[in-house]
Amino acid sequence: LPEVRISDNGPYECHVGIYDRATREKVVLASGNVFLNVMAPPTSISVLAADTPAPFSRYQAQNFTLVCVVSGGKPAPLVYFKRDGEPIEATPLPEPPAGAGSWAPRNLLHRDLDDTKLPKSLAAEGDMGGRQPLATADPPRGLAAERTPVTEIIPETVVSREFPRWVHVAEPIYYFRHTHAPVSDGTVEARATLTWTLNPQIDNEALFSCEVKHPALSMPMQSEVTLVAPKGPKITMTPTRARVGDTVRILVQGFQNEVFPEPLFTWTRVGSRLLDGSAEHDGKELVLERVPAELNGSMYRCTAQNPLGSTDTHTRLIVFENPNIPRGTEDSNGSLPSHRGFRLVLALTLTVILELT
Repeated sequence: LPEVRISDNGPYECHVGIYDRATREKVVLASGNVFLNVMAPPTSISVLAADTPAPFSRYQAQNFTLVCVVSGGKPAPLVYFKRDGEPIEATPLPEPPAGAGSWAPRNLLHRDLDDTKLPKSLAAEGDMGGRQPLATADPPRGLAAERTPVTEIIPETVVSREFPRWVHVAEPIYYFRHTHAPVSDGTVEARATLTWTLNPQIDNEALFSCEVKHPALSMPMQSEVTLVAPKGPKITMTPTRARVGDTVRILVQGFQNEVFPEPLFTWTRVGSRLLDGSAEHDGKELVLERVPAELNGSMYRCTAQNPLGSTDTHTRLIVFENPNIPRGTEDSNGSLPSHRGFRLVLALTLTVILELT
């Protein structure tokens, strides 16, 4: 086998025998077998953030999970995490049972919320906490409880970058889970997860790396990410000189820094609703179709957030007159009103009839 492949993996047999020249019958004297175990180094490794994009939580701690995916190797590799170059001592988690849900809610551990920033709705919920039944199951020590997300109204005046002021009385406790599954080509896909209660004050700009050891590798393979909150979104608007009736596209093209994990983008119009009547729009791009003259001077806010932090940026829309559309003839959508268009068509039709007669 000059170039061994994974498909060559398996048992091989060797039979030794002689032939009787008189009868030409095969006589087997001995046989043996061997199993060829073909190893293959991993071909790819990547680090992802689970459950993203996700919002920034100002009022409660939230769990954060990194997922390391290693594929193309055989046998399954050894996967482990490092933080800022130092190995992480993590508590191993058992395999989740089939159909198991998330952990039941419970009070936050090792966290004191700043009640000057606590919404009234959450404060009232805390007052009633003593009368609520206790949860039947608790998450592992050091992890925050999973809670239903609460929609938050962003005020007019916000801090450009804001971090929660939680009090941490201990170092973060990490939890590690490792699974692997066979692939149809004979290789093994390994997945390792690292979960802890996120602290944006100390986890922002922290370097996490996933390293892989494998008998077919001469040195460990690694992939790394830096947890970074979004900062300074770069916004472009097309066309650069918008006229009445144009379709305007406002797009977030990037940031002043490398952001991880992927942010969540939310567009709002300052002091009013968007052109389509909605209060907000999710996504990198905001499209305003057939802008009317009334939108001249309107301001739009883009909120970019991930679990590490949140940032706002504003842009103002300037709408110029369109010589193809007479002033005052456009409606709120930037198009000609239906009754005026009908009158114009009727007048042209009567003119043609009179000329023909």
